[in-house]
Amino acid sequence: MSDATFTETRQYEAQFSDYVELLKPRVMRLVVFTAAVGMFVAPVSVHPVVAFASILCIAIGAGASGALNMWWDRDIDAIMTRTQGRPIPSGRVQPGEALAIGLGLSGFSVMMLALFANPLAAAWLAFTIFFYVVIYSIGLKRLTPQNIVIGGAAGAFPPLLGWVVATGSMSVEPLLLVALILLWTPPHFWALALWRNDDYQAAGIPMLPVMRGERVTRRYIFGYTLLLIPVALAPSFTQIGGSLYLAVSVVLNAVLLLGAVKLLKRQEADRDADKFLAEKRFFGFTILYLFLHFVMLLVEATLRSFDLMVGTLPVWF
Repeated sequence: MSDATFTETRQYEAQFSDYVELLKPRVMRLVVFTAAVGMFVAPVSVHPVVAFASILCIAIGAGASGALNMWWDRDIDAIMTRTQGRPIPSGRVQPGEALAIGLGLSGFSVMMLALFANPLAAAWLAFTIFFYVVIYSIGLKRLTPQNIVIGGAAGAFPPLLGWVVATGSMSVEPLLLVALILLWTPPHFWALALWRNDDYQAAGIPMLPVMRGERVTRRYIFGYTLLLIPVALAPSFTQIGGSLYLAVSVVLNAVLLLGAVKLLKRQEADRDADKFLAEKRFFGFTILYLFLHFVMLLVEATLRSFDLMVGTLPVWF
């Protein structure tokens, strides 16, 4: 679809809420949450003002990525049922506006993070934006069915960003969290792709179900689930994990594995009235799965802080 078409469909002046939607607030919430966890579980405390400003910069950077992604994907968004209501294909925001907002917020977020936190954190934020927009959206998304496998790295970097804001350095712990999100992303999105296969096929996006079929996709979901489990358990044995995290992770991974097995055994004839009910449930559980892993890291960090505080109190006899 040409930009002229988008201009013709504009019926009114864009509202503030339209620009907020352009920034993909749902994705932004996940980025903010995982970055905040990465910052909070780091072994170095961060001044509240610096922490708030840094998280705000990371959120703005994530929103900038969303705006640039919507600008680039405006043609396929207009085709897919799931995305037709987005600000650009619906005519509420013009493509040029989205591009200007995305570029402006990208530069602003990187520069301000360098000032509030440190240059390494700013460099990682710049690379994350570049990776999502250029490598994934422009380079991989329409070229290979492995787009999610590689492109998922962009959504995996926020915990590392939070850690680097706090420490100014790299460590194995945030890299494990990056690996956790990276390996979680393919089964999560492939379940969605199975459910929304007709949309992706109509838009010409080479998602795995489109290129290799549903049966192969279910095998890939099972395979990546097996790879994910040990990585999800690994933080238990580092300074950011503990017994509570391990216990919850074991339960979550058992449920995830059972769901992957169910999808693997699923046949076309098994479909019910809602033919992708199993895929929808698996997709929904993967969201809860990731959220609870990061919540338990927060719980472990809170318990460590409490133990440290109690240990420094004077003992009165």
